[in-house]
Amino acid sequence: MKFMKDKKVLIVIPAYNEEENIEKVIKELKSDASFADILVVNDCSKDNTLEVIKKNKVKYLSNIFNMKYAMAIQTGLKYAKKHNYDYVIQFDADGQHIANEAVKILKEAIASKSDIVIGSRYLIDTGYPCPIFRRIGTKVFEKIIYIFCKQKIKDPLSGFQCLNKKVIDYYAKMGNYPEFPDANLIIEMLLKGYKIKEVPVKMRLRKTGESMHGGIIKPIKYMINMLYSIVFIIIQNPKKKRKKMEV
Repeated sequence: MKFMKDKKVLIVIPAYNEEENIEKVIKELKSDASFADILVVNDCSKDNTLEVIKKNKVKYLSNIFNMKYAMAIQTGLKYAKKHNYDYVIQFDADGQHIANEAVKILKEAIASKSDIVIGSRYLIDTGYPCPIFRRIGTKVFEKIIYIFCKQKIKDPLSGFQCLNKKVIDYYAKMGNYPEFPDANLIIEMLLKGYKIKEVPVKMRLRKTGESMHGGIIKPIKYMINMLYSIVFIIIQNPKKKRKKMEV
């Protein structure tokens, strides 16, 4: 693709017990996002996820124990840094993210020279049905980001993101990469002066398997964890030390 201009792009897919979804995800990416390399980080799945990955002949790393989503993502980022990729696109293994939309967020990252581009379900009405707890969390974190960073981010919980080399390097070196890398990392990166943009994307609902935020207890735990994380980030980045933000 002409807009690529010899850029190296890696699609990082953290996968845990996704044997029913991962093959469709890989095939769609190979068809619609063939400009990029694919790396699946198999997070010690207990089902046949690893066998499906091998059958589909993509690059993979397989953790020897379950490190959970965030560490699986950071493992992929460390790989990207080691192999000198220019961009990483974070992509879910459950079929919610759409390969054609990955092209959109990459184009925006290159054209706008943004450090992070977020694929947003809520920047415009895409018809995505959001569970009530997630919708509440999204609104709460949208307000917090605006209060402390003066930038509107409509979908701060979206994991569908494109990161440039500066962000890849920063995240790969982080010793305190958060358990849930969502609104907290957005706040940290904005306070440090990184440029973040959103583009509207379509997403699908998971058809099979269990979400890591399913049920009632998990969302509550997530909200508490996220709020604590944001408090510490704001304390560590006092106003007098913040760089001028790009908007």
